[in-house]
Amino acid sequence: MSEVLKISSSKLRDWLKSETGSVFVPVHAKAERLIKEMREALESVEEVSRMLLKNSNKEIEKRNRKTYGRARALNKLARLFLDRVKQVKIPEQVSYDSFSEFVEEAQKVLVVTEIDVRNWFPRISPFFILDRRKFLAVFEKAKASFKKLKEFMAKEYVKTRTLEETFQLIDKLLSLEEELEDLEARKKKIKSDKDSIEKKIVEAKQKIETLKSKESLSQLSQLNIQIDQLKKELRHRLRHLRKPFIKFQRLVEYKGGLTPEELQNLRSYIDNPFEAFTREKAGYPVLKQILRKLSQQMSEGKLKLKSDKKRKAERDIENMLNKDSLNSLHQKCINLIEQRKQLSTSAEIAKTKDELSSLQERLKKLADKKEILESREKALKQSYSETLEKIGKCKSQIEQNIFDFLGKRVKVESLKG
Repeated sequence: MSEVLKISSSKLRDWLKSETGSVFVPVHAKAERLIKEMREALESVEEVSRMLLKNSNKEIEKRNRKTYGRARALNKLARLFLDRVKQVKIPEQVSYDSFSEFVEEAQKVLVVTEIDVRNWFPRISPFFILDRRKFLAVFEKAKASFKKLKEFMAKEYVKTRTLEETFQLIDKLLSLEEELEDLEARKKKIKSDKDSIEKKIVEAKQKIETLKSKESLSQLSQLNIQIDQLKKELRHRLRHLRKPFIKFQRLVEYKGGLTPEELQNLRSYIDNPFEAFTREKAGYPVLKQILRKLSQQMSEGKLKLKSDKKRKAERDIENMLNKDSLNSLHQKCINLIEQRKQLSTSAEIAKTKDELSSLQERLKKLADKKEILESREKALKQSYSETLEKIGKCKSQIEQNIFDFLGKRVKVESLKG
């Protein structure tokens, strides 16, 4: 096995030029020369077509009955010849692809034109004989130039097609490497930005924890825990009255029996019992008034309740009305709410809350920024991976092409991939 030659991608083009210059340069130069000859031949066809157009126009203007019809036919042909030749695009940069495309376009024009000549020139005869001879002479030269063009492409230029593609692949590889370098720089920038944000997030969280650990906030937090426990206890103490309350509300809304204030409080005891309970004065008079009216409706059988539920509700109503079973709980609730109110309105708590709110808002913004950066980072990683894969495929194809053309094994090296 022949030794593998390692070549950096940046030096690959110059190396390949030096290795293939003796083959590629002459072929490429010949391709340019043949295109130039074909362009000149087509320009001559265009020029002689203009001559046909001019001379046929003159004959048409004479209105000679013998030549008029043939002059019009020649005039039409000349216009067609001109239009076709103008449509052929001469390649500015010569490559195998542009060369073959030019050959294809020129062939179409020459084939169709030759068909028109064979079909129409005999019909125009014997008139315009000199013009037709001049056109045919120029047209034959164009066909001869085209024949050389086509033979060159099939026998000589096709051999350098792989080499030409390889030069194009080298340009593509260098472009991909630049793209990869740019992606790498952007990845590093995003990582740096993300690290900075993560550091700020940690700092903000530490400050939040420090604020939360302050004695005043700790006391407030403890009060909230105690209040939550009282809420649960109140719901438990009122659990046998919830269904009677709901049925009583429906009855009152349909038939009346409570003042608007009492009805509003009844709804509150159903939806948010703690809030309604802590609005009560000592002895919870509004609740007691509701309970008395509820008890009356129950004794009259206006609320459909199962016997067990009715018994439990009546027992709790009795305890609340006559034994003040909720007095102690009510006092605890009022005391804790008052303590929380006093603590919440203190200057220290207000300042701490403002700082805490500001930090939490900052923390949210930082988290949002981090999420955006992570999304961009993910997209960049995907692009980076795809570009790396393209580079690998491009290098493999270049290495294979060089082996096919020169019989030499090379290893293309680059900074990445």
